[in-house]
Amino acid sequence: MMAERVIDVLSMKGADDGDDLPGSQPAWSSAIAIPALVTRMAVATPEAVALRAAGSVLSYGELNARADRLADRLGELHLAPDFLAGICLERSFDRIIATLAVWKAGGAFLPLDPAWPEARIATILADAGCALLIGRAGAMEHLGQGLPVVTPDRDAARSEDRPAAMPQPALDRDRLAYVIYTSGSTGGPKGVEITHGNLCNLVSWHVDAFVVTAADRASHLAGLGFDAAIWEIWPYLSVGASVSLADDIVRTAPDLLQGWLVEEEISIAFVPTALAGPMIAMDWPEHTALRHLLTGADTLHNYPRPGLPFTLVNNYGPSECTVVATSAMIAPAGDGLPPIGWPIANTRIHLLDGEGFPVRPGEVGEIHIGGASVGRGYRNDPELTSARFVPDRLGGQPGGRLYRTGDLGALRLDGQIMFHGRIDTQEKIRGHRVEPAEIAGVLSGHRAVQSCAVAARTGKDGEKQLVAYIVPDPAAPPTAEEVRGFLAGQLPDYMIPARFVRLDALPLTANGKLDRAALPEPNCANGLDRNAACAPGTPTERHLLAIVTDILGRDDIGVDDNFFLIGGHSLMGAQIVLRARADFGVELTLLQLFEARTIGTLAMTIEQLIEEAVESMSEEEARRLATK
Repeated sequence: MMAERVIDVLSMKGADDGDDLPGSQPAWSSAIAIPALVTRMAVATPEAVALRAAGSVLSYGELNARADRLADRLGELHLAPDFLAGICLERSFDRIIATLAVWKAGGAFLPLDPAWPEARIATILADAGCALLIGRAGAMEHLGQGLPVVTPDRDAARSEDRPAAMPQPALDRDRLAYVIYTSGSTGGPKGVEITHGNLCNLVSWHVDAFVVTAADRASHLAGLGFDAAIWEIWPYLSVGASVSLADDIVRTAPDLLQGWLVEEEISIAFVPTALAGPMIAMDWPEHTALRHLLTGADTLHNYPRPGLPFTLVNNYGPSECTVVATSAMIAPAGDGLPPIGWPIANTRIHLLDGEGFPVRPGEVGEIHIGGASVGRGYRNDPELTSARFVPDRLGGQPGGRLYRTGDLGALRLDGQIMFHGRIDTQEKIRGHRVEPAEIAGVLSGHRAVQSCAVAARTGKDGEKQLVAYIVPDPAAPPTAEEVRGFLAGQLPDYMIPARFVRLDALPLTANGKLDRAALPEPNCANGLDRNAACAPGTPTERHLLAIVTDILGRDDIGVDDNFFLIGGHSLMGAQIVLRARADFGVELTLLQLFEARTIGTLAMTIEQLIEEAVESMSEEEARRLATK
């Protein structure tokens, strides 16, 4: 369907209002916002399952009723149109109910992840200007900065015996729906404002493009501060489908996630690019319910293997343009990188040179996005908004704007777009947009850091890792562990550098700017600690260290190093678990790696598993094993 779109070479566009292209449908009426669609489903099919999690279910009738009661409470606190409510809840029914309630009360929401450091939550709250906070009792009061704090369990109980009679305001398409914070190049996170019109366009396109019906089951597993977590939910609840919530262990391990998707009979799922790569190389049951595996957030390097029972869909889009701007179904074979596809409905893509003129097909230009996907701008930052959201003089609506993405792309002969990286220094780390300058800004606040820089390096597994380059105070140089702990108190884990390099001075260009090309590769000799790594003391530790060293692609690891603080992540962890299972002959699990964290502790776990296996053997089995 998407492959049949008609593409204007100089101004590629999806289906604008009135166009009759395959896969298109008009933008939704401003009167039909998401809360009204969910309410419609609740009235028509109140007993239908809306949400599933760990064996529990929530019907559409219950979802709508609980959201109405919470909206009533929010109305009492004077939540008004364009007022922002911070939501800091774990992945749960309550979090989704709270989002719906905020919209029903006429407000907008700010997604916060309880796993973030308190300092980061406080920084975002201070910038966002929330009217109130929604969180667990006792968890938000000290972060609330004097704001009213609503707890879904407590406040729902208060209003359970009375109907929600508060009139719900009409949600005009220009009203604010949510604010999402992304890493900022100016040294701090920046908030992107998205309207109900923006969000409804995404939902409308998604439902049409993937033929979503009430029979579908979708997954919710994206990071809670990532806008894909919004995309995962509302297209499905708008048409009566159900959404299943994955737990934090399942959602980060490809083998566990595959089993969960099959068991839950998920028909459409989004997974970050880092997970999609291994999952499209797996063997899948022939009759799995999965129809579409959607991916995005990073550059896709792999094509799906032939014979998969589902289609792989590669998606591209900055948060400033409502999650998805282009999309493509990826065939099993192809040359080079898979494309990022065609513009979605009511969205236009321009590839422009440095002077603002369209480049020719095959030439590389900066990706500019126009149309219904383009958000309002940056919260409380009109200067940055005017710099990135520029007037549309290339055939858009009068008064329209284009978003300058800073991404580079080229037009293929078939009209699809190929991604060619970034103009600036922004990086994608584990699917998250990260500005190294923001990390360096925090790092420079450490008392023992005289100057610093942060850059991304490609590791042995092809994934990018952050490296911090530090000129320390020579009188009291910090250790790598001290610096990690300092950063962990202010930044989420994906923004913590995997390696720390000690320099006598930062390399500079002739004009005094940081010479990034001269930053050295990290190695044993230039590590911040310059200490010998803690050596293995047992055969199990030696063999396990060899596995981890090979997978991480570095030679300065000790048995007491925290795997997740030296560049390891869940995908690498899954590889370690599989290698250890094969080499040691034990049923090691990813959860045990998460709990152990160091080679030394994991070695003790493996030795305990071996001991338990031996003790459970019969004498004959033990003799047979001893003679091998």
